[in-house]
Amino acid sequence: MKDILDAIQSQNASSEDFAALPLPESYRAITVHKDETEMFAGLATRDKDPRKSLHLDDVPLPELGPGEALVAVMASSVNYNSVWTSIFEPLSTFGFLERYGKVSELTKRHDLPYHIIGSDLAGVVLRTGPGVNAWRPGDEVVAHCLSVELESSDGHNDTMLDPEQRIWGFETNFGGLAEIALVKSNQLMPKPDHLSWEEAASPGLVNSTAYRQLVSGNGANMKQGDNVLIWGASGGLGSYATQFALAGGATPICVVSSPEKAEICRSMGAELIIDRAAEDYRFWKDENTQDPKEWKRFGKRIRELTGGEDIDIVFEHPGKETFGASVFVTRKGGTITTCASTSGYMHQYDNRYLWMSLKRIIGSHFANYREAWEANRLIAKGKIHPTLSKTYSLEETGQATYDVHRNLHQGKVGVLCLAPEEGLGVRDHEMRAQHLDAINRFRNV
Repeated sequence: MKDILDAIQSQNASSEDFAALPLPESYRAITVHKDETEMFAGLATRDKDPRKSLHLDDVPLPELGPGEALVAVMASSVNYNSVWTSIFEPLSTFGFLERYGKVSELTKRHDLPYHIIGSDLAGVVLRTGPGVNAWRPGDEVVAHCLSVELESSDGHNDTMLDPEQRIWGFETNFGGLAEIALVKSNQLMPKPDHLSWEEAASPGLVNSTAYRQLVSGNGANMKQGDNVLIWGASGGLGSYATQFALAGGATPICVVSSPEKAEICRSMGAELIIDRAAEDYRFWKDENTQDPKEWKRFGKRIRELTGGEDIDIVFEHPGKETFGASVFVTRKGGTITTCASTSGYMHQYDNRYLWMSLKRIIGSHFANYREAWEANRLIAKGKIHPTLSKTYSLEETGQATYDVHRNLHQGKVGVLCLAPEEGLGVRDHEMRAQHLDAINRFRNV
């Protein structure tokens, strides 16, 4: 690995030099183990500790197949799917790997007694398989996490509809929290030149997810002037939704849970902010009963902020806790887009407020290649900025994942893989200087 790292840091190595580098027989990776899937049985979700289930192992280098690439991973990041994998909720990811292993002889590689996790990376291409023409060894890249086979017609208008659509590093093996990752070549995108490795690695999953959910025609198709309610507006997903709303001429109404998080939203340029903790919104009377009076109080507060207007688009991801309120406060003909359920998957809402007011609920899951490319292009152009708040070493990934699980973080949490320290990999220092405050916004909280 030392020769690989030296070549990357030299910035003078050619594509031929990278292609000539010997590949190691094994590398270090963050894994969960199949024989430990019941280790948290009987514990409440909150009490399940990723520091106990995540391992730093030496693993053999996987075989490179057609249309694939091996990438030296300089940095990665922690997403909620890393948390779910680490606590084996809502189910063990080894079922995903077993099913994928049955697709073809080549996919059998993924069905292993360990799962290398991680759905983000920034790094350098080491090798490409047969049929790869767009990328060469030595290319500096980031990767989005959509894995598709595209043998069915269903995926050719929107690759997210491919029956074999999976999330790399969650529903496939050989993910990005490792020194080397195996990806399909159509996951690769150019690394933004003005960002460090860890900054470039942090937007991928959440930035693309927010783009599809809010901006794309496959999502809410946001337009200028829309009022957009954003839950968790300073978090990993919400911080990108807030930026997209502001950049696209919409008005974000940012829901946060502390004065510190409210200040982050203000620093991004948002003006309409609801601190749900300070205003003590309690949408549930008890575990089984919601409180419509609280929906109405919440709606009244929104109209006070917007000058009497209701919400055009709700950017939903908390799920059970907030979904009833989200449906209620949306204007007639408005849209609720949902991409996750971090507070629970079983959503309840009063359907009268949906059907009689012609509202729409749109399910949105990650992004297709074009949407991910557009989202990354906006990062590269300095229109949208990474929300990295803290970076850990590969050895500390368990703690990083614990922090995300317990919501002890702001924005995104990064992980250095091969990069020996933060701040490396910047190629365009002039552009970086123009956006430095925005790049460091979440670090300075």
